[in-house]
Amino acid sequence: MQLRELGRSGLKVSTICFGGNVFGWTVDEATSFRLLDAWVDAGMNFVDTADVYSRWVPGHSGGESEAIIGKWLKQSGKRQKVVLATKVGKPMGPQDVGLSKAYITRAVDASLQRLQTDVIDLYQSHDDDAATPLEETLDAYAGLIRAGKVRAIGASNYSAARLQQALDVSRDHGLPRYESLQPLYNLVERPAYEAELEAVCAANGLGVINFYALASGFLTGKYRSEKDLGQSPRGQGVAKYLNDHGLRVLAALDEQAERTGATPGRVALAWQIARPSITAPIASATSLRQLDDLVRAANLSLDAEAIAAIDRASAA
Repeated sequence: MQLRELGRSGLKVSTICFGGNVFGWTVDEATSFRLLDAWVDAGMNFVDTADVYSRWVPGHSGGESEAIIGKWLKQSGKRQKVVLATKVGKPMGPQDVGLSKAYITRAVDASLQRLQTDVIDLYQSHDDDAATPLEETLDAYAGLIRAGKVRAIGASNYSAARLQQALDVSRDHGLPRYESLQPLYNLVERPAYEAELEAVCAANGLGVINFYALASGFLTGKYRSEKDLGQSPRGQGVAKYLNDHGLRVLAALDEQAERTGATPGRVALAWQIARPSITAPIASATSLRQLDDLVRAANLSLDAEAIAAIDRASAA
């Protein structure tokens, strides 16, 4: 399996990252363990989660995904086969939010405990925190790296201007820099990343691990009309893609899927992997069949004709 370096972090990651938001939400613990075992056994090594997953579920308080991954790491003994990424900053409670040094210091220990590991490979700012100086946040991360609790840091949901400002602060103050960005990016939502963020990432040598790579499942072709939306708890989230643009993208994916003997989802991920600025799109699976499709996508190479056809269909 091909591995790529994540920014300048020294971390080598598979070309698709398994999104852990489903663990403890749409996937129970036993199935989560089977999926994680299959992921690593297939030669993939990158898993992303967050402390807040899945706090949105009634009765959950956050940390459910991390706890499941931690139990799996403990029972499987496969910690050394995984590049483990998690995030901090989204609300976990009235006082537990943001990127202050005091909160990051508390939050990382809670994540380490749930994950049952001594070190987080990639610790990411889940949201920009305009109320906390960038220097304070980056200095907090410097302390975690010195303490051996974190190997590298990344950002998620940052604007291009704030990302560049953070990189400048790191350079000017001798602090660790964000080595990766986790932005929203997929074939039906290209402009938010391509307009400004892509240039900042490319100019600074950042890795990019985009979320919603399959647009909540829309790009698999699972949802083609409003009657399909009830198939999954995530169904209502894809209703916004059921328009001329979204259906045009699906038609292009269908065409290339038939041409390559793949599936629309595989083609959508392969198109992203082929984009020079993308390191590893993030995608989730709730079954071994879906996971197999992700692994096959990592091995699918699209020719220039296929990439150009999808480019045309998905242009804003």
